[in-house]
Formats: sequence, structure tokens, C-alpha cells
Amino acid sequence: MGKALAIKIYEAVISVMPISLIVLITAYTPLVTLTTEEMTVFGISAFFLILGIALFNLGADMAMTPMGEHVGEGLTKSRKIGVLLAVSFVMGLLITIAEPDLSVLAGQVSAVMDGTMLIGFVGVGVGVFLLLGVLKIVLKKDITPFLLFFYMMLFAVAAMLLEQSKGALLPLGFDSGGVTTGPITVPFIMALGIGISMTIGGRNSDENSFGLIALCSVGPVIAVMMLSLFSHGEGLTYEIPDYSVKAHLGEKLLDTFIEIMTDVGNSLILLIISFTILQLAVLKLPKKKLVQIFIGICNTFVGLVIFLAAATIGFMPIGYKLGYQLAESGNIPLTVFAFVIGMVVVLAEPAVHVLNKQVEDVTTGSVTKRQMLLALSIGVGVSIGLSVIRIIFGFSVLYYLIPGYLVSLGLSFFVPKLYTAIAFDSGGVASGPLTSSFILPLAIGACMALNGSENVLSSAFGVVAMVAMTPLITIQALGFKAVVSERVRRRVAMNRIMSSDDMQILYFD
Repeated sequence: MGKALAIKIYEAVISVMPISLIVLITAYTPLVTLTTEEMTVFGISAFFLILGIALFNLGADMAMTPMGEHVGEGLTKSRKIGVLLAVSFVMGLLITIAEPDLSVLAGQVSAVMDGTMLIGFVGVGVGVFLLLGVLKIVLKKDITPFLLFFYMMLFAVAAMLLEQSKGALLPLGFDSGGVTTGPITVPFIMALGIGISMTIGGRNSDENSFGLIALCSVGPVIAVMMLSLFSHGEGLTYEIPDYSVKAHLGEKLLDTFIEIMTDVGNSLILLIISFTILQLAVLKLPKKKLVQIFIGICNTFVGLVIFLAAATIGFMPIGYKLGYQLAESGNIPLTVFAFVIGMVVVLAEPAVHVLNKQVEDVTTGSVTKRQMLLALSIGVGVSIGLSVIRIIFGFSVLYYLIPGYLVSLGLSFFVPKLYTAIAFDSGGVASGPLTSSFILPLAIGACMALNGSENVLSSAFGVVAMVAMTPLITIQALGFKAVVSERVRRRVAMNRIMSSDDMQILYFD
């Protein structure tokens, strides 16, 4: 395990160093002024962020991914489809209810809707859509019709919100899709799909294994928007939290760790209880495998606690201050910085590396980790750059989301279905905890500097939704390029054969 951890640490260093260097270089320009204390805390947080990502990725390989695969494979082999669907719904519900980022979202909208009701609605939404995703795999159906139907439903509900003058709630609704698919749920749900698909088999088993994250990202958005229809739209305010570095140091440091440990522990406990029941009833895995999973869960817990603590203590305050000061320096520096930081921040999202590894394994190298990272980096960079432009000019996020989803859904008819499924999964994975703890404070800081606190809900929020959307286009564009390149190669080869003057005679005995 020591060698595996060393490899994960090396990968984490490669992931975190770019964003750390960009922040430190920017701090030495006239555009931004950071105190010695802030620089020190950020540097220490970057070190622990590396350690957290390494331990989390190691734990995902040892526990989260095998658990998902064994659950999917074991329940599918039992031939009890009803049990498989029921377990999928329950797992989706329980994991979502315990997702730490969802509790943060519930607190932010408590002025207009009950937090407990919100969490319950989102949990049911994810459970239902996970059930539909599993049913899609079992029936071997194409994911495109599912996506078309549910995104049409989503924008229909969005139109109803606009009709009721509740447009300020739209960015929060769209952000909920990225928030819900967190670092604990993504590896498990993706592995669940792979386990079911590989057990069922079939010609398109690789393609069918993807798409669960895509569907589970739609459910929360529809759930939050449906709940928003019955909420009161007046008096919706967002209280800016204390983003100073001192807010989490000193006596409050222990409180921050305890809160994060509690949230992560609740998430893992629900998953462990569900897996234990399935182990006793169906799976019957050997003791050696269970020990490996237990060690992996411990690594996942420690890694995720360290990661979230480092992001909360060091990256969140710096993100807010960078956004505020860059906005004061001018629109161009803010936009350029947002694009560059967006390209590298996705490298530090823990679940992205899990996705890339599974994509490379399932596609047997036809889609490499490097290609995935490049497509995701470009997509996220563009999304954050566009989000900053929206903050500057103050227009609705729908001006981006509607054309963006039309393009991405249109591309799904021209690229291999595998790329479509991977692309829509990538959207949910790219908008991970570092996006909400660094990029969202960056957007809030910029909005505060430009517009004050009045437009934070309508302008700053929505950046997570943008991060979740643009990879749909870039990765499908990667698939479109592969299709065109293959057709060009075939045409060139055919022309070469047809234009050849050499007569070839074949003799058959």
C-alpha cells in the first residue's frame, strides 16, 4: 500500500501545484495583496490538500469503487431486478441525504424554503433518477432520449419559475445538480453502473455503464425547482459568511474539524450500513476483501476530512479575496484569471481522477486520462470565464444554459453514445467540492466588489451549474473529432486503393 500511496501523492502534487502557483504568482502582482498570515495558511492548506487527495484516491480504489462494483454485480447476478431497483433508490436517497455540500445549500436557501424538506426532496429526486439509470442499463436503452426528456422537463419548470417572478432561485436550483454528486457518491455510483453493465454484458456494455451521474445530476435540479414553485419569493437574501482566514483559526479550528468529520462520517456510515446489509443478505464477500474495503474506507474518511478542511480553511478565504480584489482591478484581469484558474482547478477535484481512470479502463485506452483532463480543463476554464462575464454585466444564467444544453444535446446525435454518456457524467463530477469552496467564493467576492450583496444570489450563484455544463460540449466535441478523423482516414485509405495502378492477383489453392 505504501507504493500505491506514493503514486497517489505524486499525482496529487501534479494536480494541486498549478492552482497553488497561479495564486502565489498573482499575490506578487499589483492586482492582489495578501497578508503574510494568509499566504502561510494557504501554503499549509495546499500541502494538506495534496495529502487529502492522495488518501481519498487511494481509498476510492480500495473501497468505494469495489463496493459499487460488488453491489451492482451481486444484485444483478441474483436475477432479482425488483431488489436491484429498490436498493438503487434507497442507496441514492441515503447517500444524498448525508452529502455534506447539500446541507450547505439547504442553509443558504432557508429564508424561502424549509431546509429539511429541501434535503428530503433532493434525496428522493436522486433516488428516483438513480433507479431510472439502473433501469436504463438493465433494459440496455440509449441515454439520449432520457436526457432529452428530462432536460425539457427541467427547462419547462424553469420557465414556470420565471413566470412567477422567482428567477433569483434559478441559479440555486441549477447549482444543486453539481452539489449533490459529491466526492463520496460519485465513485460508488459510477462503479455501481459498471458492475451492473459488465454483468449483464451485451455489445454496448461499455456505453451502458456510464450515465448514472448524468441522470442523478438532473434529479436535484428538478426537485429544487419544483420546491421553489411553492416557496415564497419575497425577502430572499444571502448573508455573506465570514471569509477571513481567522474565521477558522485559533479556537474555531477544532470546531471546523469536528463539523467536517461529522458530515463525512454521516455520509460514510449510511453507505457502510447499506453495504453491510447487502453483504449479509446477498454478496457474501470473503474476509480478505472485506478487510481491504475497511482499510479503504478509513483512507477515504481521513483523506476527505483533510481535503475539505484544507479547502475550507485556506482556499475559501483566498478565493473570496482574489475575486474581490481582481474585480476592483478591472474586468479584464478578473476574466483572464477566472479562465486560467478554471483550467487548473478541475485537476484538484478528487472525483475527477476516479472518473478519468474508469473511463480509460472501460474504453481500453481509446479515451485516455490525458484527453479527458484536457477536455475538462478547457471546459471548466471557459465556464468560469463566462460566469465572471455574467457577473460583470448582470444577465441571467439561462442565457448560457439554454444554448449550452441545446448544443450538447444536439451533439449527442452525431457522436458515439459512449462519449455522450461520459460527457454528461463528467459535468456532475467536475463541479466538486473545490469548485464550491474556491470558485464560488471567488465569484461571490467579484460580485460583492462590482454589485454589492443585493445580486449575489442571481449573479454569483450559477457558477457551479456552468462548470457542470461546459464539459458536456468539450468532451462530445472530442468524440466528434474522433468520428471525423476516422472517416477521413477511411476515405484516404479508400482513395489510395482505388487510385492504385498496380494489378494484384490473388491465387487460392
